[in-house]
Amino acid sequence: MGEPKDVSVQQGSVQSDPSISVEIVEDGPYRVRGALPLHTQEIVRNEEGRSWSYRQGRAYPVKDGTMLCRCGHSRKKPFCDGSHKTAGVDLAETASFEPMLQEAEEIDGPRYSLTDNERYCAFARFCDNGQRIWNEVRIEGEEHARLAIYMAHQCPAGRLLVWDRSTGNPVEEPLTASLSLIQDPGAGVSGPLVLRGGVRVQSASGESYEVRNRQALCRCGASSNKPFCDGSHASTKFRDGLE
Repeated sequence: MGEPKDVSVQQGSVQSDPSISVEIVEDGPYRVRGALPLHTQEIVRNEEGRSWSYRQGRAYPVKDGTMLCRCGHSRKKPFCDGSHKTAGVDLAETASFEPMLQEAEEIDGPRYSLTDNERYCAFARFCDNGQRIWNEVRIEGEEHARLAIYMAHQCPAGRLLVWDRSTGNPVEEPLTASLSLIQDPGAGVSGPLVLRGGVRVQSASGESYEVRNRQALCRCGASSNKPFCDGSHASTKFRDGLE
């Protein structure tokens, strides 16, 4: 399969090796193309009880063609066992192919700006530290600026981007291409499949979604913004049983 043409890459992101991608199987699982490391990642809370960092857990074998559960009903999670065929879950893609920033809100601060597209919220809650990222970015001082950048970089979905107002560029760190299965003990749930490092996501139609540094794909089957996570795993109390 050749590299798709006209792939859109978000400003500040770099696409991974083109041979690496995650494909949406129509009404079915995620198909991994290429070999990517896959681990569980537990959200670790700080002394204030806020989401603060990640703890890497168990590794799972992934090779070219590995199928990962998208409906939330597989008995062999994180792998697909065909349960989507009888689970009665609507797996139709509903997300836009337009760039995320097109519908993002912008908040300007003295040194940095913040863009936020709430449709892609994965409910990881790193943004709630300090005086919350929407306020921190507007407060003078290096400490507040560093905290705003840190919170944005922990956001697994890439919903939040901090921008340097002097250069007009996002403040993003290059990430190694990887997959992770989020575990959220603070909320008592399992979260999305997180793609880091500019991994391309291909629709069942063959069209590619915008390539971004951090993306979160739905694993519970309940998102209204499929294939992307919208935090529905929290309200449905999704548990994958892996940790």
